[in-house]
Amino acid sequence: MELTDILYEKKQGTAKITINRPRVYNAFRARTVREMIWAFRDAWDDNQIGVVVLTGAGDKAFCAGGDQKERDSKGYDGSGGLAGGIGLEVEALHAAIRNIPKPVIAAVNGYAIGGGHVLHVICDLTIASDRAIFGQSGPKVGSYDAGFGSAYLARIVGEKKAREIWYLCRQYTAEEALQMGLVNKVVSHENLMAETEDWCRQILEKSPTALKMLKYSFNADSANIEGISQLAMGSLAMFYNTEEAMEGRNAFVEKRQVNFARFRK
Repeated sequence: MELTDILYEKKQGTAKITINRPRVYNAFRARTVREMIWAFRDAWDDNQIGVVVLTGAGDKAFCAGGDQKERDSKGYDGSGGLAGGIGLEVEALHAAIRNIPKPVIAAVNGYAIGGGHVLHVICDLTIASDRAIFGQSGPKVGSYDAGFGSAYLARIVGEKKAREIWYLCRQYTAEEALQMGLVNKVVSHENLMAETEDWCRQILEKSPTALKMLKYSFNADSANIEGISQLAMGSLAMFYNTEEAMEGRNAFVEKRQVNFARFRK
C-alpha cells in the first residue's frame, strides 16, 4: 500500500507507526485511518514483530482526532448514511489495535485530543512526554465516541473522572494524566522515544505466546464494549446529518464561538 499519511518502519522486532500530518496536529482523515489499519495488520502478520509503537510526527501532537476540515454532514468522506457510516473506519482501527496479539504502546509526544485521545486509551500502554496534553473535544465540535472512547475510558480512570473528561472537555497535563491512571509513565520530551524503545526491548524479551494470551484475557473483560461501539457509531452517522452536529464543526473551522443554545429550546 502506498503510504501518504503515515510513516511505517520495522526494526529489530518493533513496528513503529507514525501519524504524519503535523500541519494539522496529526488529525486523521479517511485515508489516514485506512493506512493505520493496513500497518497494524501488516505488523499482525509479521511473526518477527513482537510489539507495536503508535506515535505522531513532530513535537506538537500525537493526534488531534478527526480532521474537522474533512468533515461535512455526510461524514469524513462524503458517503454518509447508515451504509457509509461516518466515513472513517474507526471501528476497524480500534479493533486492530485491541486485537493484534502483540502489545501496542502509545508514545504520546504532544496533544492527544478527541479521537486521538481515544487511540491512546485503546493502546495497551501509554508513555507520555512531559509536554503531552490529554483531553476530549467531541461535544465541543458536535461529535462523540460513545464506545471504547467513553466506556473503556471509565474502566481506566473511573466513572466520575471519565464523565468529567467528556462533559467538560478540559485538557490535562501529562502529570495529571499519570495521577488519574491514564498513562503508565511520564518522561522528558527528549527522552520519550528512548524510553519507549527500552519498554519495547523489555517486552521483546518475554514469551510472545504468554503476552498474546494475556492481552486476550485483558480484552475479554471489556469485549462487550464492542457491541456498544457499533451502536454508538451508527448513531453518530445519523447525528452528523443534523444542524446541531454541523454547528460544532462549522464553529471550529470558522474559528468562532460555538452556539449550541438554540438546540436546547
